[in-house]
Amino acid sequence: MGKAMAVLFAANGAKVLATDVREDRLAELEKEIKSKGNTVSTLKADISNEKDANKMIETAMSVYGSVDILVNNAGILDNFMPAGETSTELWNKVMAVNINGPFFLCRAAIPEMLKKGKGVIINIASIGGFTGARAGVAYTTSKHALIGLTRNIGYVYAQKGIRCNAIAPGAVNTNIGEGMNPNALGYEKLSLGLQTNPRTGEPMEIAEVALFLAGDNSSFINGSVVTADGGWTAY
Repeated sequence: MGKAMAVLFAANGAKVLATDVREDRLAELEKEIKSKGNTVSTLKADISNEKDANKMIETAMSVYGSVDILVNNAGILDNFMPAGETSTELWNKVMAVNINGPFFLCRAAIPEMLKKGKGVIINIASIGGFTGARAGVAYTTSKHALIGLTRNIGYVYAQKGIRCNAIAPGAVNTNIGEGMNPNALGYEKLSLGLQTNPRTGEPMEIAEVALFLAGDNSSFINGSVVTADGGWTAY
């Protein structure tokens, strides 16, 4: 989804700073965006690392002179681990990426946005942030927390020209499950609802929602969560 958003935003005139923990993916993205004559810079960074998160904002300021739109997209799953079997290591890892990282970046970006009197933050949450049966306990908790972060920032800074919204995707065809080894109990319980999912979405479908939230046409949407799940949660 992050790649799709970077490509779509750049195609619509944004000057993109794309970050990832893998340089090969960044190189591929940079080549694709620049081949279309659009603007992109890349930075290898780990969102869960506070220094790296600060460096992302510092780099955007250095390269482009401003941070107008922040998209917090990075996220990891938790092997569908139930609470009784979740290690402290796994819990901390998921929280570090899924909630600490977005907080670090929001905290670093907001002062720059305040200087201009405007800015947009988009957090990629999940329908797992509404319910208790879409993933394991760590992922589920982190996405509930991310929605809380979104709503708080959106309201507190509403009169300062900063909007903060979240997108809650359902099942999307991404690489988030790479290398996952599902817990037997967790998967047994959580897979019960898979048959109610109308379909799996594509990354560009989420990117289109993000583009709308980033633009002036969504100026009255703030502190909100836009569900993009093909109707899954309507069941």
